[in-house]
Amino acid sequence: MIVLNILNAIWTFFATYVLQKAPYMVGFLTLLGYCLMGKKWYDTLGGTLKAIIGMLILNAGSGGLVGTFRPILAGLKDRFNLTAAVIDPYYGQNAVTAGVEEVFGKGFSQAMTLLLIAFIVNIMLVRFNRITKCRTLFTTGHVQVQQAATAYWLVMFAMPGLLKNDVLLMVVMSVILGAYWAVGSNLTVKPMQELSDGAGFAIAHQQMFGIRLAYFLADKFFGKDGGKKPDKEIKKVGELEMPGFFSIFNENMVCTAILMTIFFGIIQAIIGKAYFVEAGATTETENFVWYCFNTSLNFAVYLAILQLGVRTFVTELTASFQGIADKLLPASVPGVDCAVCFGFGDANAVTFGFLAGLVGQVLAILILLITKSPTLIICGFVPVFFDNATMGLVANEKGGLKACLVIPFIAGLIEVFGAALISGWVGMAAYGGYLGMFDWDTVWPIFTVIMKFGSYAGVAIVVVILLALPQIEYRMDPEGYFLMTEDYEAYKELKGIVTEDDGFGDW
Repeated sequence: MIVLNILNAIWTFFATYVLQKAPYMVGFLTLLGYCLMGKKWYDTLGGTLKAIIGMLILNAGSGGLVGTFRPILAGLKDRFNLTAAVIDPYYGQNAVTAGVEEVFGKGFSQAMTLLLIAFIVNIMLVRFNRITKCRTLFTTGHVQVQQAATAYWLVMFAMPGLLKNDVLLMVVMSVILGAYWAVGSNLTVKPMQELSDGAGFAIAHQQMFGIRLAYFLADKFFGKDGGKKPDKEIKKVGELEMPGFFSIFNENMVCTAILMTIFFGIIQAIIGKAYFVEAGATTETENFVWYCFNTSLNFAVYLAILQLGVRTFVTELTASFQGIADKLLPASVPGVDCAVCFGFGDANAVTFGFLAGLVGQVLAILILLITKSPTLIICGFVPVFFDNATMGLVANEKGGLKACLVIPFIAGLIEVFGAALISGWVGMAAYGGYLGMFDWDTVWPIFTVIMKFGSYAGVAIVVVILLALPQIEYRMDPEGYFLMTEDYEAYKELKGIVTEDDGFGDW
């Protein structure tokens, strides 16, 4: 009994402070990898601390971006008396917490049990990747918590019969979610390896299918179409030749600062000083123009912090993960936060993709207002920035400036319309929020429909679809599929890929 209590305490501590905390999960993986590689203790300690600190820096930048925008978001909602669902992972998680017991008679704690079992499913799919073809381990704990919460609601809505059997409910949910983590992050391996020139990571976030779709569409309609259009000229964001003073937009920080000041300055002016004073964001005596200017500049500050965090930890994680890949999960790479990729490629593509997606979201919201949609959506910063900036970066790499603008714009429309449809249908909109990021406005609504009308056969169809995707991708390139993660230089030689830089972009 004492031993069981000790083991339970250890597991509770690990689940609470490591598994659900991305910096320490990354640190744990770094520690494990270096130990498996037989590194000296001081190298292991240094690398582990560097990985943790880098993730903490990244979180500081990411949290700063979210925290700076949230009062503006609240101002838009309150100033115009809008009652709507906010598409934001944190609002979505809060909606599940507030409504799951009232709607389904279930406690939110079961969503955390779902997270654990789904993570084990992910590990097993990667461990046997020669059969499953899944090469990525989902390591972003905070994203797993958000997704477990939303998946918990969607599956119970689609299959209310499972509410009578907790064990079967957990099995169905964990298999679907674990497969989504393994397969979705696996889809991003090729786009990320090409973007980073083999840095050795995939994306484990909320827009994994969206990333691969952006990669495909950018190449097919704006790029070289897999080499079928070798002579096509592609002008990327970073290659824009700005006339005169427009050349200042070639500097990432300057570009971000100017665009954010113009855009958010206008929004804050519309909301008005009185609101921000009442909210405690500023004071009656502070110059409001200066407040707007300073707030807008903080976007550039936090984006720079975020990129520093990426640079700090990504080398340690990918180097140490080699030990895990060699000993425990062969031919695998870690799936990390989408913000990691912002340190690669054309830095200004992040800002251009974000703004294009924001325009799409705003236009979609206006259409909902004009058509008097029963479910109104308020855009949240996390989807509008992290979804569209990531897809814009990938699209720019494959299809240039046009792809960077068009694809995130369309994604912005989809994020709002998709969220309005699914959140209204399943009842989450009534509790003020929905996860609202690309995969959860497209892929998961489709899964929900299939399960709702197909019952257990629908569950089987969803699982088969997910597990078939890596098999299809493998058969399209059996020689290079695992080589891409095991030895990217050999993969490039096999494919005749020539790179001009180290992939780290303009720091």
